[in-house]
Amino acid sequence: MEVNSFVLLGYAVIWTVFYWFLSQYIAELSRKKWTTWVQSEESDDVLVEALQAVIEEIEIRMHDKLQNFQDTFFGSIGAMTAKAKNMDPMNNVRKAAKDGDWMSLMVEYAANKAGLGALVGQEGPKTAEKEGVTSPKTPQTTNYLIDYLNK
Repeated sequence: MEVNSFVLLGYAVIWTVFYWFLSQYIAELSRKKWTTWVQSEESDDVLVEALQAVIEEIEIRMHDKLQNFQDTFFGSIGAMTAKAKNMDPMNNVRKAAKDGDWMSLMVEYAANKAGLGALVGQEGPKTAEKEGVTSPKTPQTTNYLIDYLNK
């Protein structure tokens, strides 16, 4: 018995269509069975157990991100607090009193009482970015009110 090429091609087409329909039918049955199982009560524990590693990874990452945010947030609060302390007009009075510079103390006090405390600034020692203080702390003897009024 000889099989001609057209018969062979016909068998191939028939089997291809049959397998395609069969695979579609099996896929549909599988999808229905999976959907039914996922919606059931017994799947909850199995899914949570299977996804436990993912849940733990998410918790670890969220904890790390929250810790990072907390560190940056409180670091920026500390920097802002330091800047706010430097903006306090009474700081110059305290510094002058600590240094024993009574002239600067009186000038700063008078400037603060006149409402000019924010405009009058005491120059501190010059600092390098990473090296710390580069000049010794000396009391200022400049008369700030006269300098301000002469402007």
